[in-house]
Amino acid sequence: MRHEYGEAWDLLTSRPITHRGLWAPGGAPENSLGAFQAAASADYGIELDVQLSSDGEAMVFHDTTLERLCGVEGRLADHTAAELQAMKLCGTDETIPTLTEALTMIGHQSLVLIEIKIPFGDVGALEKRVSEVLIDHNGPTAVIGFNPYSHAWFAKHHPQTLRGLDSYSYDDDETLARDLRKSYAALEHVPLAKPQFLVLGLDIVTKPPAAKLRADGLPVVAWTIRSEADWDAHKAHADNMIFEGFRP
Repeated sequence: MRHEYGEAWDLLTSRPITHRGLWAPGGAPENSLGAFQAAASADYGIELDVQLSSDGEAMVFHDTTLERLCGVEGRLADHTAAELQAMKLCGTDETIPTLTEALTMIGHQSLVLIEIKIPFGDVGALEKRVSEVLIDHNGPTAVIGFNPYSHAWFAKHHPQTLRGLDSYSYDDDETLARDLRKSYAALEHVPLAKPQFLVLGLDIVTKPPAAKLRADGLPVVAWTIRSEADWDAHKAHADNMIFEGFRP
């Protein structure tokens, strides 16, 4: 019997997933159309990041600020989509794409994991825009992210969307209260998020809470795998990988 999430569910554990596309120093930059095309051509899945422009468009970009990738001071959220689309990535001809542009280019070639990049207290606007884009795209996709309330929003408004909860140790996150960080690292927020799979950092993927949830039926995707040795050390605890820096 075909799974209710169809091709996306099948691809979730059958093909390795590139971290922000198949990028490399001196080549296509991370989260660029070139990196996505390279990943699709190599038959890999694609993880990418989205956040909102000042005029409400879902833009594919990881950092809150523009300096590292575009050499421009300021926050992505303070610029319009048109302004962002004109900015060059890492001195190349690649520019910041919209989610629509990325999905149009990828088509049916690859599973796309769309990471919702929002502050923990800010839910609704980006999720709504992503859901609008997904309505017009019939390739395999899933939404992922760290905010359990974002997942709960999709579970309520678009339950047909495949969802994967991100988590890790939170040791370096000073923005959350200590008790909350401990709770999230122990995956105690899974009932709130209601995900269909987990996307776990290597610092917690081998821990008992992850093992129990996996045994209970939640597939686990491990991130970020950076070598074959890295995968060998963690593959007994995961069903797939998000990788960068090598080709599995």
